[in-house]
Amino acid sequence: MRISVIGCGYLGAVHAACMAELGHEVVGVDVDENKIAQLSAGRAPFFEPGLPEVLDRAIASGRLRFTTDIAEAAGASVHFVAVGTPQVVGSDAADLRFVDASFSALAAHLAPGDLVVGKSTVPVGTAARLSELVEATGASLAWNPEFLREGFAVGDTLSPDRLVYGVRAGDDAAVAALDEVYSAALAAGTPRLVTDYATAELVKVAANAFLATKISFINAMAEVAEATGADVTQLADAIGHDARIGRRFLNSGLGFGGGCLPKDIRAFMARGDELGVGESLAFLREVDAINLRRRTRVVDLVAAALDGDVAGRRIAALGLAFKPDSDDVRDSPALEVVQRLTELGAAVVATDPEAIETARRSKPDVHYAPTVEEAVDGAECIVVLTEWREYREFTPESLGRITTARRIVDARNCLDPKQWRDAGWTYSAPGRP
Repeated sequence: MRISVIGCGYLGAVHAACMAELGHEVVGVDVDENKIAQLSAGRAPFFEPGLPEVLDRAIASGRLRFTTDIAEAAGASVHFVAVGTPQVVGSDAADLRFVDASFSALAAHLAPGDLVVGKSTVPVGTAARLSELVEATGASLAWNPEFLREGFAVGDTLSPDRLVYGVRAGDDAAVAALDEVYSAALAAGTPRLVTDYATAELVKVAANAFLATKISFINAMAEVAEATGADVTQLADAIGHDARIGRRFLNSGLGFGGGCLPKDIRAFMARGDELGVGESLAFLREVDAINLRRRTRVVDLVAAALDGDVAGRRIAALGLAFKPDSDDVRDSPALEVVQRLTELGAAVVATDPEAIETARRSKPDVHYAPTVEEAVDGAECIVVLTEWREYREFTPESLGRITTARRIVDARNCLDPKQWRDAGWTYSAPGRP
């Protein structure tokens, strides 16, 4: 099929490359000339495992190209809109300027029978509003939410765990077109759900709200564990054996961040207030509050490890990205902890396998080191803020060979406390005695 992808940020670039990998002829469109130049050269503007290889193959095949001219979307039969919906400054609401501008620009190049497919995460009711603009051109609209996990986005696009099509009732042509787009995934047995617009829009934000709630629940239990001497990790293991609960997303620590969960749950609350059902989503305010408290708690743990005062003390911060296998520092708990410690007068040296440059653009006043060895040299305390595999695999012996520090704060609960304490280290972590 001939496909256009409007918006070549994280979601759009991955989607365009993967659609070409599946054999479709794809043009990616974005207003950012630098981004388009990088993608046209086969370079991803962000770190995502597997994406450079897919880009190389797709561009070499001739099935994928990028442009800043939205007129080149004309002639495609399916148009995916994958632009960002950031949080409005000074408000919890989602900023739909980029979505609205993309639909308005695309409308001039649609032909009767085309299908426009929204992939952006939007407040419920957006698709119904935009459908009038699309249908006035003779095209139709579907909403097909994305469920990408940063670090696994290529696999999640090529082999999704479910497909959701939000379409107008009776629009069999839209369903057939999406079935053709995703024929490989459907042939592999991927479940497909056809819904109305509102349900499709709610699926993504409801899923994110549930995951955020689960993470904040176990972090709330960490607060109780700290007050009682219990071990939150053992608690999570025990309740996670209940099939109704499950162990995934029950890892207590520094909490969630990134460009999706925090802003999506806030936008969901804002939309709930607009719809008059704010009380139904009021619990998400506490979910958000618990999550933000974890950052303060980790700063307190570092201070406690240094006898109550971090001013003038050298601290090695391992991790800047909001999660491993990503260079994304949007609303990163790790980067916020680094910034707070710096503001308290600590001499923080921070490192990350991939996120140093993105962090530097956001927080240029922080001292960054390219390697763990440089970060921990002379440190009085080490704090693990992002659970990169190489950090999880540290042993007291391996880290001890490159530092004289014997204090470690495991903000992600990814190390074995007994192993470190037995080796003579002072070990602390959220929710553990």
